[in-house]
Amino acid sequence: MANFNKVILAGNLTRDPELRYTPKGTAIARIGMAINRTWKNEAGENQEEVTFVDIDAFGRQAEVIAQYMKKGRPFLMEGRLKLDQWEDKNTHQKQSKMKVVLESFSFLDSNREPGAAPARSAALSRHPPHPLRPTRVRLKKTTFHFDSSLIFIPHII
Repeated sequence: MANFNKVILAGNLTRDPELRYTPKGTAIARIGMAINRTWKNEAGENQEEVTFVDIDAFGRQAEVIAQYMKKGRPFLMEGRLKLDQWEDKNTHQKQSKMKVVLESFSFLDSNREPGAAPARSAALSRHPPHPLRPTRVRLKKTTFHFDSSLIFIPHII
């Protein structure tokens, strides 16, 4: 059976990234993200649901995110799911938590403060964004073949 583990999320940071280094010098940034979903219920009232996700970024990406991202900024990321498991030192019970390991990301907003990150990655456009229009993102088709199944997954280019 084929396996596929890919997550694409767009949301807002719930806190400033926490940057740490391993004893070998690898950077690790812990990021919290909120993803909002809105819909209308049967009575026509607007409903909202928020999903909170913890994300780990490593290496140079972790350093860049910690340098430029702050609480509340919109963020687009791609990664994979990972289940962390450990034993609680006090109760000796097994604990677990589902996280996302970041593989790539893009900055989404164009509200730039002095010294702030670029509004979007250079891969999205070679021209600066118009101040009154959001940056457009082009999608590229990516097709995966698993046995006789065909899956379409949009990729941001």
